[in-house]
Amino acid sequence: MAYKRILLKLSGEALMGKEGYGIDPGTMNEIAEEIKGVKETGIDTAIVVGGGNIYRGMRAEQQGMDRATGDYIGMMATVMNSLALQENLERQGMAVRVQTALQMAAIAEPYVRRRAIRHMEEGRIVIFAGGTGNPFFTTDTAAALRAIEINADVILKATRVDGVYDRDPESHRDAVFFPEIGYMEVLSRSLRVMDATAISLCMEHRLPIIVFNLREKGNMKRAALGEPVGTIVRG
Repeated sequence: MAYKRILLKLSGEALMGKEGYGIDPGTMNEIAEEIKGVKETGIDTAIVVGGGNIYRGMRAEQQGMDRATGDYIGMMATVMNSLALQENLERQGMAVRVQTALQMAAIAEPYVRRRAIRHMEEGRIVIFAGGTGNPFFTTDTAAALRAIEINADVILKATRVDGVYDRDPESHRDAVFFPEIGYMEVLSRSLRVMDATAISLCMEHRLPIIVFNLREKGNMKRAALGEPVGTIVRG
């Protein structure tokens, strides 16, 4: 086992499947099965889910809405996704807790670092919802922050491509794949791994990021076990 504790970063778009909006039940079930496979190895598992399949603050700003208001709506979208993922994991026999940076006592626990760590020590999966609880920060930054707070060994960043390329491989057939790349090169090349704030946090705390293709069955478990999957970002 390469990692004792991981943080999985899922985008909201990953939950859509082939749908253009919302949550595709089949895709959600497949993702839950992959997470279950990781957890059954004994690895402490935490998750941060985005909300882009439902709402994006930046998009709201482009439409004339106040950016902070849009970001708060986006944070609530991450709570919706987190509750849906919790429900699906529990149907598969997993013990799960959702903790949110926004106060929503009727549906989720407030984020408390020590409680989150205790949940993982007792074998539960913890899903962190609500981003950082502040506007103008992405769920990428929330993932980096929570991973550092819970002393995770690595961030697993799920994507729809095989790892990090020098440009978008879905648009450029000659895109060059990086099996390993440094934080500074990611920043200097403006590669779309995670946002600059998240990359800088990971660099400062020497937290590696593994970028892998979520659509290939078993990739998540292989990455968590330290097998060569996707791209590893580190110093």
